Amino acid sequence: MISTHWIDTRRTYWHRLEQLLDEASRGGCASLSRGELRELGLLYRQIGADLAALRADPSSAGFAESLQQLLARAHHTIYSAGRRRPVDIVRAFVAAYPRVFRDNLAPCLVSLLIFVGAGVAGADLARWDPDLKTKVLSPQMIETIDRHEMWTHSIVGIKPVASSQIMTNNMSVALTTFAAGITGGAGTIYMIAFNGFLIGVIGMTCAAAGMSVALWSFVAPHGVLELPAIVMAGGAGLRLAQGLLFPGLLPRRQSVARAGSRAVALVLGCLPILVVAGVIEAFVSPTDLAVPLKFTLAAAMFVLLAAYLFSPSARQPTDDFVA
Repeated sequence: MISTHWIDTRRTYWHRLEQLLDEASRGGCASLSRGELRELGLLYRQIGADLAALRADPSSAGFAESLQQLLARAHHTIYSAGRRRPVDIVRAFVAAYPRVFRDNLAPCLVSLLIFVGAGVAGADLARWDPDLKTKVLSPQMIETIDRHEMWTHSIVGIKPVASSQIMTNNMSVALTTFAAGITGGAGTIYMIAFNGFLIGVIGMTCAAAGMSVALWSFVAPHGVLELPAIVMAGGAGLRLAQGLLFPGLLPRRQSVARAGSRAVALVLGCLPILVVAGVIEAFVSPTDLAVPLKFTLAAAMFVLLAAYLFSPSARQPTDDFVA
């Protein structure tokens, strides 16, 4: 078993490596002197040995995980060849993001349960209280539903503008849901629950007006991407809240930083998914495309998303995506 004295002694070198990395992050490796560059390489090798020792001791798992993050950062700083090209970012997303998602599967499942539970509650309340829609939905939306019309036909005439607005709005919701995790999870839970509740109320209101097919044939093509992305953003917020509320053996500041790096990686991967969803919502969902074709497209997109997220060939996220 590794002693506390050994950890206290080695922690000085860990902090020194972190200082050098912070300096390199601010001004690049060129800002380090020749001696500091040699020291950086030496510390990287020595701390790699420290990590191997910590991994051999089950009671030091928390320190080992923290040190692994530090070494991943050092590896990126030492071996990175300048700024990443756009193609490198795309390659990292395709290859590494599924592993990021699976590493955060638990908070994403909690987010999904909150979303579905709120949706069911919203639908049930709207079924027993038809006037609830006036408290939740806009007057314009209620008016169009009362006329048995969809409120989405105006999108068709301004597809490019609508697509941009939809993407911006969805990304704003996702990033806000994630950032609200810093409130200890209360803000994130509210955002997830509110969106689920709203969909439940809209669904039941449209069902009462005999418009279920019209509604879900509109929602399905883009919703199979948009809703999972919002749920994953909620999972990122909950991961951040977990680091804040349950630091374990780590100092709270270090726990939040570690959880935050994982949460940021998770929420950033949602953004390309929301871009695709925004394009579909503007150019496909509100059109007169046959209902069976819309549901077929939705099924295909969902299968592709699931196959991607659970792809067994994904690399370690620290290799390309997080570091």
